[in-house]
Amino acid sequence: MVGHPVVSIFVGMVLGFLTGLGTGGGSLLVLWLTLVAKTPQASAKIINLMFFLPCALIASILNWKKGRISFKKLLLPTLSGCLMAALFSFLGKKIDTEGLQKLFGVLLIIIGARELFYRQRKPR
Repeated sequence: MVGHPVVSIFVGMVLGFLTGLGTGGGSLLVLWLTLVAKTPQASAKIINLMFFLPCALIASILNWKKGRISFKKLLLPTLSGCLMAALFSFLGKKIDTEGLQKLFGVLLIIIGARELFYRQRKPR
């Protein structure tokens, strides 16, 4: 049933919705592709990137129109994010795939734990 196009379309729609909300739909997509759809890890990463970019663009445009995004405040995080992406792309070629998978797993556990136990601070 996993290979049925209707199931794939439904999963893509749900994960696109979650990605638009900023809840980690891309990470769930990688899990879906590798564990359920039996997609090789390298292909899953490429599919995830191609999935994420339009979702992020649409969500960014909608949030900008609602006045939730300040481009002045985004400049420094965007530049540092691009710099780190370039740096870790280079470093990623030096680390074996199994090591990268383990590091990614640790990252997901840390993010998941933070989301579970995060409490918003009361303003002073």
